[in-house]
Amino acid sequence: MIRKLNIFLMLTSAIAFVAVYGLKYSVEEVAKSKHELERQIEHQQADLSLLKADWSYLNQPGYLQPIILRHADQLSLQPIKQTQFGSLGDIPMRPVQPDTDAMTALFQSLEAGVDPVDKPIGGK
Repeated sequence: MIRKLNIFLMLTSAIAFVAVYGLKYSVEEVAKSKHELERQIEHQQADLSLLKADWSYLNQPGYLQPIILRHADQLSLQPIKQTQFGSLGDIPMRPVQPDTDAMTALFQSLEAGVDPVDKPIGGK
């Protein structure tokens, strides 16, 4: 009886040893792939940083001006005039007094149980 128990325990120990050994190598593979992905992300962030620096250099007015002048006839660009922009006087201002009659009518219709959204346009 004890001999069978010893054999059983030795077999389960061997199976556990193989399982732990396999688990160790699978965890190492996952860690290796994680490390490779982190390195790839770092390289892509460095490349993105370089691209942003190039983009900011290429968008400088001193760099763009000669290109625009060289291709002015194809682009048909003209300088912006101040009259193309509106002024502060063009912005409609709020009314000095709020429309209390409309708000009162809204509250009354809500209290009466009528939803103004469901009401047809024109009040009919």
